[in-house]
Amino acid sequence: MIDLRFRRVRVRSVTRDFYPLAIAGLIALLILAAVSSIARAQQRPDTFADLAEKLRPAVVNIATVQNAPTSAQQGPQRRQDVPQAPPGSPFGDMFRDLFPGPGAPGAPNRGPRRGQSVGSGFIIDARGYIVTNLHVIDGGDAITVTLEDNRSLPAKVLGRDPKTDLAVLKVESDKPLPSVKWGDSDAARVGDWILAIGNPFGLGGSVSAGIISARGRNIDQGPYDNFLQTDAAINRGNSGGPMFNMKGEVIGINTAIFSPGGGSVGVGFAIPANLAKTTVGQLIDFGRTRRGWLGVQIQSVTDDLADSLQLDSAKGALVSRINKDGPADKAGIEQSDVIIRFDGKPVPDMRALPRIVAETPIDKDVEVVVWRKGKETKLKVRVGELPEAEAENASLTTQDPKTPRPAANEILGMGMSTITPDLRRQFEIKEGTQGVVITSVGESSPAAEKGVRAGDVIIEVNQEAVKSPADVDAKVKAVQKAGRKSVLFLVERDGGLRFVAVRLES
Repeated sequence: MIDLRFRRVRVRSVTRDFYPLAIAGLIALLILAAVSSIARAQQRPDTFADLAEKLRPAVVNIATVQNAPTSAQQGPQRRQDVPQAPPGSPFGDMFRDLFPGPGAPGAPNRGPRRGQSVGSGFIIDARGYIVTNLHVIDGGDAITVTLEDNRSLPAKVLGRDPKTDLAVLKVESDKPLPSVKWGDSDAARVGDWILAIGNPFGLGGSVSAGIISARGRNIDQGPYDNFLQTDAAINRGNSGGPMFNMKGEVIGINTAIFSPGGGSVGVGFAIPANLAKTTVGQLIDFGRTRRGWLGVQIQSVTDDLADSLQLDSAKGALVSRINKDGPADKAGIEQSDVIIRFDGKPVPDMRALPRIVAETPIDKDVEVVVWRKGKETKLKVRVGELPEAEAENASLTTQDPKTPRPAANEILGMGMSTITPDLRRQFEIKEGTQGVVITSVGESSPAAEKGVRAGDVIIEVNQEAVKSPADVDAKVKAVQKAGRKSVLFLVERDGGLRFVAVRLES
């Protein structure tokens, strides 16, 4: 009895001690939750009004005027000396009723028509430097910039860059102009709030808000695509306008939208500031871009190629050709190397390398890590300046196959032969090209799946030169014996080289 009473007393005592501790812990949790909620509320503003009021003066409307044909075949023309609604404006019908064009009842005949296009831009320097999209001002005979205070200033083009769709304008003002600063687009995260200001449908000073929906989007607009995606409302006329973070810094230039119907559906794209500010700085300083150059032609690393090269995953950029005496050639980069790091930056895929190299200062010595024959190799490269002709040949593409022709030797569904004078003429193979010519490709063969076609010349198999079908057969069998899933071919077509990983048949 004594022991039982003692235990009950101890239990009551512990319980009495526990309640205050539990209450104190609960209070602490509530305080932490409140602090966290306050922090989240600070990140999610109740209003964008203060930020918009601060930034709007630096955002401008850009109008370009082009000469237009005056032929009767061009249809009714608009007068230049009367007000006109910007393209896409909801007030277009009203303007057409009030100010009819030539040919309409009561309309005078006043000279040639002038076409107008409208876009956005933003001032990055109080001296009057303005950034916009090239497509906003391209083809314009005269460019006018309208500020928020309704002043209109003529602008001249300092530089254009078709590769990134950027242009820099300059206006003269008798007093310093409001400007905005660049931000770090690399620091922007998916889910961050952003503000877009621009001139949609000619309605200047329009503000829309949203978040960053995705990063690194490739929309096939150019070799350096790396767009930020946003769900903020962006429409015609927003092109060239700024995308701001919550610090009021420009982290992107609104450039394109995905829209089946022509209006905003919440999928907009902006050029990242870190790419744009390098290009803009060069256009201001030199009137043109000066991009880094490596001197290679590259292709994507597919899963089959990765297996053939003993890479753990499909990554990097596969070197298919090296420009003689170019930076890569001088540094010792070899054909079939896979570039996986450049100047300390990872190269996740083929498209990333041209952008990384282009942003690297010319004449800078950088470390390049390549995957060569099953292991990493480090090299030093001095970056050159990209010749304009090279900009069009950053990578090689697969062409459509022609009708296959019959042949005696068949390996992996491909008919092969040594290169004879007749075959050289038949397939228009360049003099000096050595290897094994493909004379036919089976329609359902693994080679056909990879776009191999008759007339292609196999230069190497598994990174070793071949001169006859027997050489190809021996090397294919060696790969099969090693238990690999595919075999790596270096193929020449029309003077261009590319690697093809052909799946081994069971």
